[in-house]
Amino acid sequence: MSVLLGGLGDALSRTSQVARVLTLVGAGSEDVDRGLPLVARRGPEHWVIGIPVDTRNPLDSRTAAVHGAALAWWATRLLAVSGAAADMVHARFADDASLAMADAARRSGARFAFTVTPDPHRHTARRHGGLPDRSQSEPAEALRLDLHRIFVADALVDRADLLVTILGCSGTAELPEPFPQPASEHSHRPLAAPPEGIAPFEPAADKELLATGLMGRLFAGGERADGLDPAGQKLRVLVSVGRLHPVKQQDRLVEAWLDAGLRSSTTLVLIGGSAGHPAAVETDMRDRIDKLLPADPSARRRIARWPALPDRQVRVLERALASGRWCGPALYVCPSAKEEFGLAGLEAMEAGLPAAGPDGGGVPHYVRDGANGFLLPTGSVAELAGRLREPCLLPAEQLAEVAARGRGTVAAPFSAAAKAESPAAEYTAVTGHYAG
Repeated sequence: MSVLLGGLGDALSRTSQVARVLTLVGAGSEDVDRGLPLVARRGPEHWVIGIPVDTRNPLDSRTAAVHGAALAWWATRLLAVSGAAADMVHARFADDASLAMADAARRSGARFAFTVTPDPHRHTARRHGGLPDRSQSEPAEALRLDLHRIFVADALVDRADLLVTILGCSGTAELPEPFPQPASEHSHRPLAAPPEGIAPFEPAADKELLATGLMGRLFAGGERADGLDPAGQKLRVLVSVGRLHPVKQQDRLVEAWLDAGLRSSTTLVLIGGSAGHPAAVETDMRDRIDKLLPADPSARRRIARWPALPDRQVRVLERALASGRWCGPALYVCPSAKEEFGLAGLEAMEAGLPAAGPDGGGVPHYVRDGANGFLLPTGSVAELAGRLREPCLLPAEQLAEVAARGRGTVAAPFSAAAKAESPAAEYTAVTGHYAG
C-alpha cells in the first residue's frame, strides 16, 4: 500500500487538477526514536506526513481502533494548518484508521472519497461460511475482527462523497451485493472506476552494485533463515512479495511448495513483514510457516524469508532474478486468497518475470492463463500445489516467452501517470476546485 500511495501521490501532484498531495501515514514511537522525520518531501508538491501514534508496533486491523480518536485528532489539526487544508481526503482501506480520516475530513470541511471493494464481505463469507470444520475452524476472535471490518466498510461507504472502485476486477460487478447503497436509485453519489497503474522503474548509477549485493545476500547460505544454499543456485526460483497477512496466504504457498515436491527442483523466497516490531498478524504468519517447514534440513536450506524491502530494492532484485545471471529461471507467485488488482504482480511482470496470481479478483483482468502469465486456484493447498507444478516444469524458453508477453502487457496501459488523471478529474468534479 505504501508503494502504491507513494507512486500515485507523485503522479497526482503532477496533474493540472491537483495543487498539492499530502500522504498521511502512522508514525509509531519506534519511528520517532529512530529519528525518522514526521514531514518528508517526496516531490515538489508531494509530502509524506507522519501522524504520531502511541505504539511501537505497526498499526493493523486489530489495533487501529484503539488509536482511532488520536488519529482523527491529529489529522483534524493538520488539515487546519495553512497550506495543508484539504479539499479531498481519500482512504483506500476498510479499517479504523480510514474511519478516523473520514472523521477528520468532516471536521475540517473536506470532501471524503473511499475505495470500496467486495472485501471484507466476500472474504468473511468464504472464511466463515458453511458448517464449521472443527479441525480447521477459525477462532471467535477472527470472526469478530472480520465482522468489525464489515461494520467499518459500511460506515465508510455511508460517509463518502465519492466512491471509487477498481476497474476491471470482479469486484466491480459484485459491488451491489455487499453495498447496495451506491446502486440505489436514491443515491446521487458518483461511483468512479479509475485504472490501476505502477510507477515506472527508474534505474540509478548504483543499480548493478545493489543487484550484486542483494543476490549475494540471497545465496549467502542455507543455514540462515534469510539465505539459500549456494548449491541450489541454478535451480528455478519462486519469489513472492507481500505483507504477511492471512489473506496473502504465504503459509499456504509454503505448504503447496512442499506438497508438490518442488523443494527438490526449486527454491522459494518470501519477502514481507516488519524487520523490527512485527504486528500480531505477522508474528502469527511466521509461526505458521515455521511449523510447516520439515525437519529435513535440505528443504529449510531452499527457502529464504526476508522482511519487507524498499520498493526500489524489490524491483532491482526482480530484475536481477529475471536476468538469469545469478540463478536459474525465476517465477513470481502470488498465493493470495484474492487480489483486487495485484500491483505487486504487475511490477514483477514489468521487471521481466513470468507471474502467477489468483484466478479470482482483478488478476484475470490482465493475465491470460498460459499466455502472458499464469492463474492459480488458491482456495486450497491441494489445488494450488497441483497448478503450481505446471509453470515450474515448463521449458525455460517457453517460460521466457510468457515473461516477454507479460512485460508487453504492462508497458502501456498500466502507468501511474494514466492512473492519476482519472481520480484527479473525479476529485475536481466533487469538490468544484481546479488547481490549473
